Amino acid sequence: MCGRFVSTHTPEAIADFFGASFEGEALAPNFNVAPTNDVYGVVADRHGHMEVQAFHWGLVPSWAKEMKLGVKMINARAETIDAKPAFKGLFKKHRLIIPMDGFYEWQAGVEGGALTAKGKPAKTPMYIHRADGDMLAVAGLWAAWRDPAAPLDAPWLHSCTVITTAANSTMAPVHDRMPVILPADAWAAWLDPANSDAAALRGLLRPAADDVLTMHAVTTAVNNVHNKGPELVAPAAGSD
Repeated sequence: MCGRFVSTHTPEAIADFFGASFEGEALAPNFNVAPTNDVYGVVADRHGHMEVQAFHWGLVPSWAKEMKLGVKMINARAETIDAKPAFKGLFKKHRLIIPMDGFYEWQAGVEGGALTAKGKPAKTPMYIHRADGDMLAVAGLWAAWRDPAAPLDAPWLHSCTVITTAANSTMAPVHDRMPVILPADAWAAWLDPANSDAAALRGLLRPAADDVLTMHAVTTAVNNVHNKGPELVAPAAGSD
């Protein structure tokens, strides 16, 4: 799964990277994005124009009775994305890219290593990012929801979910899942709402090549969602 990530680029920098536009208020840089936080997403219209917008992380389907359902939908599995009721309709027309600096995953503890307060092997948080330093273009879905108890002129909530796939060889020692990272030549096809070729779209939802990502251990300060600073991505002592 993907449960925490880093987003520190300005919307202008994201727009420049994706060849998109941006209008609106910028989000604060966040070195520890958690579910229910607002994040940037890149969407496109039928004419291929890309735009950077803000989305609530944790997908709230249009039919949901309460917003809190989104907490259970921060990720969508690539293998079942066109079969699950909450995702299959969105897969047809509501696709987006979620830009990330990188993401965190927790590696299982080992025998003889550090222990938790309960005496169990402690997990090591890892910061995972592109080896070339570029942003990650992560595949996702988005939805629009309005509280059914709210007035008809109440604003819509735009929310999103991260699509995950099986881990590649780089990620496998840490976790058996990873976000779907789209190469630049797949962006237009993925974002095009007029693209209804389900088989071709599913073909884009594969693990990244093994040389795309690199990682290093970070401190357990990242475990606390209230910590948001740049020190979170610094290599932990002895991790080199």
